Amino acid sequence: MANWSHKIASLFGVTEEEAPPVLAGALVFFLLFAGYFMLRPVRETMGVAGGVDNLQWLFTGTFVATLAVMPLFGWIAAKVKRRHILPWTFGFFAANLALFAVCFQLDPENLWIARTFYIWISVFNLIAVSVVWSVCVDLFPTSQAKRVFALMASGASLGGLVGPLLGIALVELIGHAGLLWLAATLLIAAIFAARRLQRWRDAHPVREELTAGARARPLGGSPLAGITTVMRSPYLLGISAFVLLLASVSTFLYFEQARLIELRFPDRADQTQVFGMIDVIVQSLTIASQLFLTGRLVQRLGLGVLLVAVPMVTMLGFLWLAMAPTFAVLAVVMVVRRFGEYAFVRPGREMLFTVVPTEAKYKAKSFIDSVVYRGADAVSGWAKTFVDMLAQQPAIAALVGAAIALTWAVTGAGLARAQSRIADQLETQLETEPAAANRSV
Repeated sequence: MANWSHKIASLFGVTEEEAPPVLAGALVFFLLFAGYFMLRPVRETMGVAGGVDNLQWLFTGTFVATLAVMPLFGWIAAKVKRRHILPWTFGFFAANLALFAVCFQLDPENLWIARTFYIWISVFNLIAVSVVWSVCVDLFPTSQAKRVFALMASGASLGGLVGPLLGIALVELIGHAGLLWLAATLLIAAIFAARRLQRWRDAHPVREELTAGARARPLGGSPLAGITTVMRSPYLLGISAFVLLLASVSTFLYFEQARLIELRFPDRADQTQVFGMIDVIVQSLTIASQLFLTGRLVQRLGLGVLLVAVPMVTMLGFLWLAMAPTFAVLAVVMVVRRFGEYAFVRPGREMLFTVVPTEAKYKAKSFIDSVVYRGADAVSGWAKTFVDMLAQQPAIAALVGAAIALTWAVTGAGLARAQSRIADQLETQLETEPAAANRSV
């Protein structure tokens, strides 16, 4: 085992002590994303089936559903032991998947069940992923996060690669309902993998709030504390703005993808294959970067490179799309944007939360990752529809997207500087507090 840890440490640039949690964290992400991406092409096909002109309504419904679910998650975060927040949340979602599986078995052609599933899986995706990252930013300080976050996220990319292949291979054999049952099983397995991550931190606490006893206590506070914490913190408001701009860029591209795929591939089976192929290409590129590039890049060049480079490249992609609004160009821009988000932006964005208080790592973070993100989806979805209606030219929407991407880059640069400043302040506090304690003795 020690030899195995040594090989992992030398290959990926982590310490031998960090090899076991890297594997456990990567396994949690793999199981979650394999289940989600197995179902994602089905969700996308259902969205197109309802009509591209109605996508803004699905986005609005997703935002409303997210608002309805957040108090429930806030209650769990306030009342349940910190180390049990993930098991409770994943258990709830696994039960939901089982219920949808039964519905699909009883009435597989029901359009309203399909629309409800589209909305539900969009809510599930953000909250479930946010909870895993909340555990990670809770357990790992910034110094370790720079080394391990991208490696853990590679499990998500591998799951995103395996998931669509599982869906393609199994959908004929077990149907949509069978895929949901399998996704629920993978979610339960992720709970056990997360327990290994918690046990490792129990044995290697780096500060008082990360001891086993501290994490065995509930966070307390109000179930709605997430929104009040965000509103009182300029730093968290900055992260909210970053996420809002990210979601807006993603929505503009998503609508263009749906429009062009509907025109180019009218058959639903072909649409599902195209969506699945894009996922496979994105995840293949992402996993290579996460394993060998992202961690080394942030350690050498700093957090700013993760938060600025992708928005700038996306801005150039929008300008290219304005000049050549074709499916081929859109596919390249979508792949580059999504690859960049998963490989660079997401690990960097999560590192921003390593310097906030413990309660904010769960409640405020979940509010930003779900309500702010889905709110941005809904608003930008209607904005994209409005721009298309006024201009009747895809190039106009692409230019608006370029302006949003540029603002996104500027916001990322400011957040990177703020995170570095706060991290330095926290490190100074940790150094001075033991010294003060020694003087008092």
